[in-house]
Amino acid sequence: MGIHRIQGLVAATHTPFHADGSLNLAIVEKQAAHLQASGVGYAFIGGTTGESSSLTLEERRSLAGRWFEVTRGSALKVVVHVGSNCLGDSSALAAQAQELGAVAVSALAPSYFKPGSVATLVASMAQVASAAPELPFYYYEIPSMTGLALSPSGFLDQAAERIPNLAGIKFTSSNLMEYQLCRSLHEGRFDIPFGFDEMLLAALALGATGAVGSSFNFAAPVYLRVIGAFQRGDLTAAREEQMKSVRLIQALASRGYMGAAKAVMAMLGVEVGPPRMPCAALDADQTKALRSELEQMGFFEWVKS
Repeated sequence: MGIHRIQGLVAATHTPFHADGSLNLAIVEKQAAHLQASGVGYAFIGGTTGESSSLTLEERRSLAGRWFEVTRGSALKVVVHVGSNCLGDSSALAAQAQELGAVAVSALAPSYFKPGSVATLVASMAQVASAAPELPFYYYEIPSMTGLALSPSGFLDQAAERIPNLAGIKFTSSNLMEYQLCRSLHEGRFDIPFGFDEMLLAALALGATGAVGSSFNFAAPVYLRVIGAFQRGDLTAAREEQMKSVRLIQALASRGYMGAAKAVMAMLGVEVGPPRMPCAALDADQTKALRSELEQMGFFEWVKS
């Protein structure tokens, strides 16, 4: 398999729910259209932002099926996250993604019974990747959620010959030393899209060409301007745009990120519904206060394409 590189923005999409918590797959078409209108080239479905750990296997299969229905024939590319505590479920989702026509699959490590060594992590991911041998496979490094303290560069080094379709790592970690090690390993063989929206500029300075982020769903124009300013060599403008991201993420995180992010989507006309428990939704007063803060910081002007 040739080298696979993700370029530009990949939105880690929300899973849409009705008020009662059931899937609302009718909204996926609007999500896809919104991303394309915002200049996003890829959708990363069923990941952390997609609340995958709160979905059943059949719900995840239905979600993937719907995304490919609405994006067929469009320019929007779909990456499917298939990670699960059950490697059998992960493998089933990977096989489905290949059948549906995904451009790649990605999987985080099991996080209840955690791999105790890099070798075990490699063996686990090899099992999942082998279920979709025709697709590029990205290991999903997100230690804040999995609790894994294993070296991602160590994983790549050991997995290089073990996983034939290994493309790289979806790197959602603030460890920029490890990020550099991953990018330089095996003469830059691997693709390492970056996953911390509020640190994108730092990753660009270290060579990132692609990024996967949740706030790209509702603030893609900000990040496109970060990238554009960086490519022009205008670091002052790039820093100003990146600071907008920092202020936005800070406002959302202070209220509970998942519920606040979904509330922002509704403000932009894409009703993805509430998060599923145990993530909490914002109540009416919290939503009003968030809108007021966003208006004051200029968010709704920032995101005009």
